[in-house]
Amino acid sequence: MRQLLTIGAFARAAGLSPKALRLYDELGLLRPTAVDGESGYRFYDPTQLERARLIAWLRRLGMPLARIRRVCDLPAPAAAAEIAGYWEQVLVETAARGQLATFLVDYLSGRGSTVEEAATMLGIRYAARSESGLVRTSNEDTAYAGPRLLAVADGVRGSGGDLASTAAIDALKPLETLAVPAEDLLGALAEAVGEADRAIGEIAAATPSGEAVTTLTALLWSGSRLALVHIGDTRAYLVRDGELFQITHDHTYVQGLVDEGRLTAEEAASHPQRSLLARALTGTGGAQPDLSLHGALAGDRYLLCSDGLSAVVPAGSLLEVLAGPGGPQQVLDELVARAYAAGAPDNIACVVADVVRLETPAAADAGRGGGTRR
Repeated sequence: MRQLLTIGAFARAAGLSPKALRLYDELGLLRPTAVDGESGYRFYDPTQLERARLIAWLRRLGMPLARIRRVCDLPAPAAAAEIAGYWEQVLVETAARGQLATFLVDYLSGRGSTVEEAATMLGIRYAARSESGLVRTSNEDTAYAGPRLLAVADGVRGSGGDLASTAAIDALKPLETLAVPAEDLLGALAEAVGEADRAIGEIAAATPSGEAVTTLTALLWSGSRLALVHIGDTRAYLVRDGELFQITHDHTYVQGLVDEGRLTAEEAASHPQRSLLARALTGTGGAQPDLSLHGALAGDRYLLCSDGLSAVVPAGSLLEVLAGPGGPQQVLDELVARAYAAGAPDNIACVVADVVRLETPAAADAGRGGGTRR
């Protein structure tokens, strides 16, 4: 017969306190295997350690006990999905608090909007997707969408391209959890891109060719403002009031010829060197990204994409899909479908995000009070 553990020994092995174990017993979350009839002392089977450790880890995530009970009773794949859903919710709520913190920093420093003007803040609903082209055997494109950050990166084919695109976006992700004042957004992005370039340099040093190259286009949100960083030929588009605007400028050899008046846009679309980059993240320390600050309005829709989409789906078709019905995921799927219908010779990475109104605590309190103070 397997030897049972005392509550003290079991607590130490599980990373829980005896007090917590007694609570979980009372809640029916983790019952002891046996209870001494005279002393009331609890004993646990070593096979219960896996469940106990899972409970301890979930508590460290801040998950409520009722939800932990649900996770523990699910099969492993369903439990993983439940945890992922919970963490996505945490990120959304953290982003909302971050936006409020940023607003308060700006407001109390005399740099931001009044409380009345900021009673309604903006947030985003989003979807991201990266797919291999029909004639590609690897995918170096990376797409990411979170509560405050949207990004696409297109790694150049060859050793290190996929790692470079991933590293570029990973370097920006810490910005999602920082309360960055609006006037510091561009500086924060510039520093993060510098970190990305250094990471790409390390990747390049480990490749046989000594090279690792990627483009990067990303938007970072703060309140009603967004900061844009862009280098290469990945693109950002804005749909506002039924019109499509390309808000990035391609950093390619061919686009340079167009800018100089030596090629038309139509000629550039079929030029054999249209994918030759003039600027990109190369890990050499010489990155020169475009940085700009924009204002967002409720109802705006943004598209970030690699040239696997923009090179084969014309602007008119992009607008038709982006201005049509459906949420970000439905629109994203239709855009990818159109790229495949056009032959999808290159990998496709894209992000679609809708700007929506978020009610702040001040607005919610005013609504519950039956009026708005002036």
